[in-house]
Amino acid sequence: MRRVKTVMIGVGCISKIYLKNITETFKEIDLIGVCDLIRERAEKACEEFGVPRIYETMHDAFADPEVELVLNLTRPYEHFGVSKAALEAGKHVYCEKPLGADLAEGKYLLKLAQEKGLMLGGAPDTFLGAGIQTCRRLIDDGFIGTPVGSAAFMLTSGVESWHPEPEFYYKRGGGPMLDMGPYYLTAMINLMGSIDRVVGISRASFPQRTVTSQPFFGQVIDVEVDTYVAGTVQYSSGAIGTIHTTFDAKYPGEKRRFIEIYGSEGTLFVPDPNTFGGPVQLYRPEDGVLRDVPLMYEYKENSRALGLADMAKSIANGREARCDVQQTYHVLEVMEGFATSSKTHSWVEIESEYHRAPAMVPPRLKGILD
Repeated sequence: MRRVKTVMIGVGCISKIYLKNITETFKEIDLIGVCDLIRERAEKACEEFGVPRIYETMHDAFADPEVELVLNLTRPYEHFGVSKAALEAGKHVYCEKPLGADLAEGKYLLKLAQEKGLMLGGAPDTFLGAGIQTCRRLIDDGFIGTPVGSAAFMLTSGVESWHPEPEFYYKRGGGPMLDMGPYYLTAMINLMGSIDRVVGISRASFPQRTVTSQPFFGQVIDVEVDTYVAGTVQYSSGAIGTIHTTFDAKYPGEKRRFIEIYGSEGTLFVPDPNTFGGPVQLYRPEDGVLRDVPLMYEYKENSRALGLADMAKSIANGREARCDVQQTYHVLEVMEGFATSSKTHSWVEIESEYHRAPAMVPPRLKGILD
Protein backbone atom coordinates (compact mmCIF):
# COMPACT_ATOMS: atom_id res chain seq x y z
CA MET A 1 0.00 0.00 0.00
CA ARG A 2 1.47 3.33 -1.11
CA ARG A 3 0.77 6.36 1.06
CA VAL A 4 0.46 9.60 -0.91
CA LYS A 5 2.37 12.51 0.60
CA THR A 6 -0.05 15.37 1.18
CA VAL A 7 0.11 18.94 2.48
CA MET A 8 -2.80 20.93 3.97
CA ILE A 9 -3.11 24.61 3.05
CA GLY A 10 -5.44 26.43 5.44
CA VAL A 11 -5.98 25.29 9.02
CA GLY A 12 -9.32 26.94 9.77
CA CYS A 13 -12.62 25.74 11.22
CA ILE A 14 -13.13 22.74 8.95
CA SER A 15 -9.55 21.49 9.21
CA LYS A 16 -9.97 19.67 12.52
CA ILE A 17 -12.26 16.94 11.16
CA TYR A 18 -9.92 16.51 8.19
CA LEU A 19 -6.93 16.22 10.50
CA LYS A 20 -8.71 13.71 12.72
CA ASN A 21 -9.83 11.48 9.85
CA ILE A 22 -6.55 11.70 7.94
CA THR A 23 -4.50 10.72 10.98
CA GLU A 24 -6.92 8.17 12.48
CA THR A 25 -8.93 6.60 9.64
CA PHE A 26 -7.60 6.95 6.11
CA LYS A 27 -4.43 4.90 5.82
CA GLU A 28 -3.40 5.91 2.28
CA ILE A 29 -2.83 9.61 3.04
CA ASP A 30 0.50 10.66 4.51
CA LEU A 31 0.02 14.21 5.80
CA ILE A 32 3.57 15.56 5.91
CA GLY A 33 2.87 19.24 6.55
CA VAL A 34 0.46 22.12 7.10
CA CYS A 35 0.47 25.82 6.27
CA ASP A 36 -1.65 28.73 7.47
CA LEU A 37 -1.31 32.50 7.41
CA ILE A 38 -1.82 32.37 11.19
CA ARG A 39 1.14 30.26 12.29
CA GLU A 40 -0.40 29.44 15.66
CA ARG A 41 -3.10 27.42 13.89
CA ALA A 42 -0.49 25.34 12.10
CA GLU A 43 1.45 24.84 15.34
CA LYS A 44 -1.68 23.63 17.13
CA ALA A 45 -2.45 21.15 14.33
CA CYS A 46 1.07 19.75 14.48
CA GLU A 47 0.95 19.42 18.25
CA GLU A 48 -2.50 17.82 18.41
CA PHE A 49 -2.29 15.50 15.41
CA GLY A 50 1.41 14.79 15.09
CA VAL A 51 1.95 16.49 11.72
CA PRO A 52 5.72 16.70 11.20
CA ARG A 53 6.17 19.98 9.29
CA ILE A 54 5.01 23.57 9.13
CA TYR A 55 5.55 25.45 5.87
CA GLU A 56 5.92 29.21 6.24
CA THR A 57 4.14 29.86 2.94
CA MET A 58 2.16 27.79 0.51
CA HIS A 59 4.90 28.34 -2.06
CA ASP A 60 7.37 26.66 0.29
CA ALA A 61 5.04 23.68 0.43
CA PHE A 62 4.60 23.56 -3.34
CA ALA A 63 8.38 23.71 -3.83
CA ASP A 64 8.88 20.61 -1.69
CA PRO A 65 9.57 17.72 -4.09
CA GLU A 66 8.11 15.23 -1.59
CA VAL A 67 4.63 16.77 -1.80
CA GLU A 68 2.35 14.98 -4.28
CA LEU A 69 -1.12 16.16 -3.29
CA VAL A 70 -2.36 19.52 -1.99
CA LEU A 71 -5.45 19.77 0.22
CA ASN A 72 -6.84 23.30 -0.26
CA LEU A 73 -8.91 24.31 2.79
CA THR A 74 -8.73 28.08 2.33
CA ARG A 75 -11.73 30.41 2.14
CA PRO A 76 -13.87 30.16 -1.03
CA TYR A 77 -12.55 33.33 -2.67
CA GLU A 78 -8.99 32.06 -2.11
CA HIS A 79 -9.54 28.62 -3.68
CA PHE A 80 -8.53 29.74 -7.16
CA GLY A 81 -5.20 31.31 -6.24
CA VAL A 82 -4.08 28.39 -4.09
CA SER A 83 -5.18 25.68 -6.53
CA LYS A 84 -3.63 27.56 -9.47
CA ALA A 85 -0.26 27.88 -7.73
CA ALA A 86 -0.29 24.22 -6.69
CA LEU A 87 -1.10 23.00 -10.20
CA GLU A 88 1.57 25.25 -11.70
CA ALA A 89 4.05 23.63 -9.29
CA GLY A 90 3.09 20.18 -10.58
CA LYS A 91 0.96 19.05 -7.63
CA HIS A 92 -2.38 17.24 -7.68
CA VAL A 93 -5.11 19.26 -5.93
CA TYR A 94 -8.12 18.38 -3.79
CA CYS A 95 -10.06 21.57 -2.95
CA GLU A 96 -12.90 22.30 -0.57
CA LYS A 97 -16.07 23.46 -2.29
CA PRO A 98 -16.61 25.32 -4.50
CA LEU A 99 -14.02 24.70 -7.21
CA GLY A 100 -13.87 28.47 -7.83
CA ALA A 101 -15.78 31.61 -6.94
CA ASP A 102 -17.15 31.73 -10.50
CA LEU A 103 -17.14 29.67 -13.68
CA ALA A 104 -14.22 31.55 -15.24
CA GLU A 105 -12.00 30.46 -12.35
CA GLY A 106 -13.21 26.89 -12.62
CA LYS A 107 -12.63 26.80 -16.37
CA TYR A 108 -9.08 28.10 -15.98
CA LEU A 109 -8.24 25.47 -13.34
CA LEU A 110 -9.81 22.68 -15.41
CA LYS A 111 -7.73 23.61 -18.45
CA LEU A 112 -4.56 24.00 -16.38
CA ALA A 113 -4.96 20.57 -14.78
CA GLN A 114 -5.54 18.98 -18.18
CA GLU A 115 -2.49 20.68 -19.65
CA LYS A 116 -0.34 19.55 -16.73
CA GLY A 117 -1.74 16.01 -16.64
CA LEU A 118 -2.66 16.44 -12.97
CA MET A 119 -5.64 15.35 -10.90
CA LEU A 120 -7.94 18.12 -9.75
CA GLY A 121 -11.14 17.71 -7.81
CA GLY A 122 -12.61 18.17 -4.42
CA ALA A 123 -15.48 18.45 -2.02
CA PRO A 124 -18.10 17.60 -1.27
CA ASP A 125 -17.40 13.94 -0.61
CA THR A 126 -20.51 13.32 1.49
CA PHE A 127 -22.12 11.54 -1.47
CA LEU A 128 -19.54 8.76 -0.95
CA GLY A 129 -20.96 8.07 2.51
CA ALA A 130 -23.38 5.35 3.57
CA GLY A 131 -26.53 7.45 3.21
CA ILE A 132 -26.38 8.63 -0.38
CA GLN A 133 -24.61 5.49 -1.61
CA THR A 134 -27.54 3.48 -0.19
CA CYS A 135 -29.95 5.80 -2.05
CA ARG A 136 -28.00 5.30 -5.27
CA ARG A 137 -28.21 1.53 -4.84
CA LEU A 138 -31.99 1.70 -4.34
CA ILE A 139 -32.45 3.86 -7.46
CA ASP A 140 -30.10 1.79 -9.62
CA ASP A 141 -31.82 -1.42 -8.50
CA GLY A 142 -35.25 -0.07 -9.48
CA PHE A 143 -36.90 0.36 -6.09
CA ILE A 144 -38.68 3.56 -7.20
CA GLY A 145 -38.99 2.60 -10.86
CA THR A 146 -37.94 5.24 -13.39
CA PRO A 147 -36.89 8.53 -11.75
CA VAL A 148 -39.03 11.39 -13.05
CA GLY A 149 -38.13 14.24 -10.73
CA SER A 150 -36.45 15.55 -7.60
CA ALA A 151 -36.77 18.35 -5.06
CA ALA A 152 -34.07 19.72 -2.75
CA PHE A 153 -34.35 22.11 0.19
CA MET A 154 -31.61 23.94 2.11
CA LEU A 155 -33.46 26.32 4.40
CA THR A 156 -31.77 28.18 7.25
CA SER A 157 -31.78 31.64 8.81
CA GLY A 158 -28.06 32.10 8.18
CA VAL A 159 -24.76 31.24 9.82
CA GLU A 160 -24.06 34.40 11.84
CA SER A 161 -25.76 32.96 14.94
CA TRP A 162 -23.32 30.06 15.31
CA HIS A 163 -20.27 30.27 13.03
CA PRO A 164 -17.19 31.88 14.66
CA GLU A 165 -16.13 33.62 11.41
CA PRO A 166 -19.36 34.17 9.41
CA GLU A 167 -18.44 37.20 7.31
CA PHE A 168 -17.08 35.32 4.27
CA TYR A 169 -20.45 33.59 3.80
CA TYR A 170 -21.84 36.94 2.66
CA LYS A 171 -18.95 37.92 0.38
CA ARG A 172 -17.84 36.83 -3.10
CA GLY A 173 -17.73 33.05 -3.26
CA GLY A 174 -20.29 32.78 -0.45
CA GLY A 175 -24.07 32.72 -0.24
CA PRO A 176 -26.33 29.70 0.26
CA MET A 177 -25.94 28.32 -3.25
CA LEU A 178 -22.14 28.44 -3.53
CA ASP A 179 -21.75 27.38 0.10
CA MET A 180 -24.37 24.63 0.49
CA GLY A 181 -25.49 24.07 -3.10
CA PRO A 182 -22.50 21.82 -3.88
CA TYR A 183 -23.68 19.26 -1.30
CA TYR A 184 -27.17 19.14 -2.74
CA LEU A 185 -26.30 19.33 -6.43
CA THR A 186 -23.51 16.73 -6.11
CA ALA A 187 -25.97 14.36 -4.45
CA MET A 188 -28.60 15.13 -7.10
CA ILE A 189 -26.37 14.36 -10.08
CA ASN A 190 -24.97 11.24 -8.43
CA LEU A 191 -28.52 9.98 -8.01
CA MET A 192 -30.15 11.36 -11.17
CA GLY A 193 -27.32 11.96 -13.67
CA SER A 194 -26.09 15.02 -15.55
CA ILE A 195 -27.98 18.30 -15.99
CA ASP A 196 -28.67 19.78 -19.42
CA ARG A 197 -30.21 23.17 -18.64
CA VAL A 198 -31.29 25.35 -15.72
CA VAL A 199 -33.45 28.33 -14.85
CA GLY A 200 -33.22 30.29 -11.62
CA ILE A 201 -34.15 33.33 -9.62
CA SER A 202 -32.31 34.94 -6.71
CA ARG A 203 -32.11 37.98 -4.47
CA ALA A 204 -30.50 39.36 -1.32
CA SER A 205 -33.44 39.64 1.10
CA PHE A 206 -31.58 41.73 3.71
CA PRO A 207 -28.74 44.19 2.98
CA GLN A 208 -27.00 43.59 6.31
CA ARG A 209 -26.61 40.81 8.89
CA THR A 210 -25.73 41.18 12.58
CA VAL A 211 -23.41 38.60 14.10
CA THR A 212 -24.67 36.99 17.32
CA SER A 213 -21.91 34.38 17.67
CA GLN A 214 -18.56 34.80 19.38
CA PRO A 215 -15.96 36.24 18.98
CA PHE A 216 -17.50 38.86 16.64
CA PHE A 217 -20.80 39.40 18.50
CA GLY A 218 -22.47 42.62 17.34
CA GLN A 219 -20.48 43.05 14.13
CA VAL A 220 -22.61 44.16 11.17
CA ILE A 221 -21.89 42.43 7.85
CA ASP A 222 -22.71 44.10 4.53
CA VAL A 223 -24.26 41.45 2.28
CA GLU A 224 -22.62 41.28 -1.15
CA VAL A 225 -24.22 38.08 -2.50
CA ASP A 226 -27.74 36.79 -3.04
CA THR A 227 -29.04 34.95 0.00
CA TYR A 228 -32.14 33.33 -1.53
CA VAL A 229 -31.55 31.24 -4.65
CA ALA A 230 -34.15 28.97 -6.23
CA GLY A 231 -33.63 26.94 -9.38
CA THR A 232 -35.11 24.33 -11.68
CA VAL A 233 -32.98 21.83 -13.58
CA GLN A 234 -33.67 19.49 -16.45
CA TYR A 235 -31.59 16.34 -16.24
CA SER A 236 -30.21 14.70 -19.36
CA SER A 237 -32.73 11.89 -18.78
CA GLY A 238 -35.56 14.41 -19.19
CA ALA A 239 -36.44 14.34 -15.49
CA ILE A 240 -37.05 17.65 -13.73
CA GLY A 241 -35.55 18.84 -10.43
CA THR A 242 -35.93 21.85 -8.17
CA ILE A 243 -33.62 23.29 -5.50
CA HIS A 244 -34.19 26.01 -2.90
CA THR A 245 -31.26 27.42 -0.93
CA THR A 246 -31.61 30.31 1.49
CA PHE A 247 -30.08 32.00 4.53
CA ASP A 248 -33.35 33.92 4.99
CA ALA A 249 -35.87 31.36 6.28
CA LYS A 250 -37.02 30.87 9.86
CA TYR A 251 -37.60 27.13 9.64
CA PRO A 252 -38.19 24.49 12.37
CA GLY A 253 -35.48 21.84 12.51
CA GLU A 254 -37.91 19.00 13.25
CA LYS A 255 -39.68 19.63 9.92
CA ARG A 256 -36.52 19.59 7.81
CA ARG A 257 -36.68 18.20 4.28
CA PHE A 258 -33.50 17.60 2.30
CA ILE A 259 -33.81 15.78 -1.05
CA GLU A 260 -36.72 13.79 -2.42
CA ILE A 261 -36.48 11.61 -5.54
CA TYR A 262 -39.75 10.82 -7.31
CA GLY A 263 -40.06 7.68 -9.40
CA SER A 264 -42.73 5.88 -11.42
CA GLU A 265 -43.17 3.33 -8.62
CA GLY A 266 -42.25 5.18 -5.44
CA THR A 267 -40.46 8.03 -3.69
CA LEU A 268 -37.08 8.06 -1.97
CA PHE A 269 -36.31 10.42 0.91
CA VAL A 270 -32.58 11.19 0.87
CA PRO A 271 -30.76 12.20 4.07
CA ASP A 272 -29.01 15.52 4.62
CA PRO A 273 -26.33 15.69 1.89
CA ASN A 274 -24.10 17.63 4.29
CA THR A 275 -23.74 14.39 6.28
CA PHE A 276 -22.47 10.93 5.46
CA GLY A 277 -25.17 8.85 7.13
CA GLY A 278 -28.96 8.44 7.24
CA PRO A 279 -31.83 8.09 7.66
CA VAL A 280 -32.97 6.76 4.27
CA GLN A 281 -36.71 6.25 3.75
CA LEU A 282 -38.65 4.63 0.92
CA TYR A 283 -42.33 5.02 0.05
CA ARG A 284 -44.16 2.65 -2.28
CA PRO A 285 -47.95 2.92 -2.73
CA GLU A 286 -48.54 -0.77 -2.06
CA ASP A 287 -46.99 -0.34 1.39
CA GLY A 288 -48.89 2.82 2.23
CA VAL A 289 -46.24 3.84 4.77
CA LEU A 290 -42.70 5.19 4.82
CA ARG A 291 -40.16 2.44 5.44
CA ASP A 292 -36.73 2.97 6.93
CA VAL A 293 -33.99 1.40 4.82
CA PRO A 294 -30.84 0.07 6.52
CA LEU A 295 -27.63 1.72 5.35
CA MET A 296 -25.73 -0.69 3.13
CA TYR A 297 -22.31 0.94 3.05
CA GLU A 298 -19.48 2.07 5.31
CA TYR A 299 -18.73 5.64 6.43
CA LYS A 300 -21.88 6.64 8.29
CA GLU A 301 -20.12 9.11 10.61
CA ASN A 302 -18.49 12.42 9.67
CA SER A 303 -15.92 11.09 7.18
CA ARG A 304 -14.57 14.28 5.61
CA ALA A 305 -11.33 13.42 3.80
CA LEU A 306 -13.02 10.35 2.28
CA GLY A 307 -12.84 12.03 -1.12
CA LEU A 308 -9.23 13.01 -0.49
CA ALA A 309 -8.44 9.38 0.36
CA ASP A 310 -10.16 8.30 -2.84
CA MET A 311 -8.00 10.74 -4.84
CA ALA A 312 -4.88 9.46 -3.08
CA LYS A 313 -5.86 5.94 -4.12
CA SER A 314 -6.33 7.19 -7.68
CA ILE A 315 -2.86 8.78 -7.70
CA ALA A 316 -1.30 5.57 -6.38
CA ASN A 317 -3.21 3.18 -8.66
CA GLY A 318 -3.95 5.30 -11.75
CA ARG A 319 -7.71 4.90 -11.53
CA GLU A 320 -10.53 7.45 -11.82
CA ALA A 321 -11.11 9.68 -8.80
CA ARG A 322 -14.72 9.80 -7.66
CA CYS A 323 -14.49 13.49 -6.66
CA ASP A 324 -12.79 14.64 -9.85
CA VAL A 325 -12.99 17.98 -11.61
CA GLN A 326 -15.57 16.92 -14.18
CA GLN A 327 -17.99 16.66 -11.23
CA THR A 328 -16.96 19.81 -9.35
CA TYR A 329 -16.92 21.82 -12.59
CA HIS A 330 -20.38 20.56 -13.66
CA VAL A 331 -21.78 21.60 -10.28
CA LEU A 332 -20.09 25.02 -10.51
CA GLU A 333 -21.54 25.58 -14.00
CA VAL A 334 -25.03 24.70 -12.76
CA MET A 335 -24.73 27.13 -9.83
CA GLU A 336 -23.51 29.95 -12.06
CA GLY A 337 -26.29 29.03 -14.47
CA PHE A 338 -28.87 29.88 -11.80
CA ALA A 339 -27.27 33.31 -11.28
CA THR A 340 -27.09 33.99 -15.02
CA SER A 341 -30.69 32.90 -15.51
CA SER A 342 -31.87 35.19 -12.73
CA LYS A 343 -30.27 38.14 -14.50
CA THR A 344 -31.37 37.24 -18.04
CA HIS A 345 -34.80 35.76 -17.21
CA SER A 346 -34.10 32.78 -19.47
CA TRP A 347 -33.02 29.14 -19.52
CA VAL A 348 -29.27 28.54 -19.48
CA GLU A 349 -27.77 25.56 -21.32
CA ILE A 350 -25.15 23.56 -19.40
CA GLU A 351 -22.19 22.80 -21.64
CA SER A 352 -20.05 20.57 -19.45
CA GLU A 353 -20.37 16.81 -19.62
CA TYR A 354 -20.76 14.70 -16.50
CA HIS A 355 -20.76 10.97 -15.88
CA ARG A 356 -21.34 9.28 -12.57
CA ALA A 357 -18.24 7.74 -11.04
CA PRO A 358 -18.40 4.09 -9.95
CA ALA A 359 -20.40 3.39 -6.81
CA MET A 360 -18.51 2.78 -3.59
CA VAL A 361 -17.29 -0.71 -2.78
CA PRO A 362 -17.65 -1.87 0.85
CA PRO A 363 -14.09 -1.94 2.21
CA ARG A 364 -12.43 -5.05 3.56
CA LEU A 365 -10.56 -2.78 5.97
CA LYS A 366 -12.01 0.57 6.96
CA GLY A 367 -9.80 3.42 5.77
CA ILE A 368 -8.42 1.58 2.76
CA LEU A 369 -10.39 2.19 -0.44
CA ASP A 370 -11.00 -0.04 -3.44
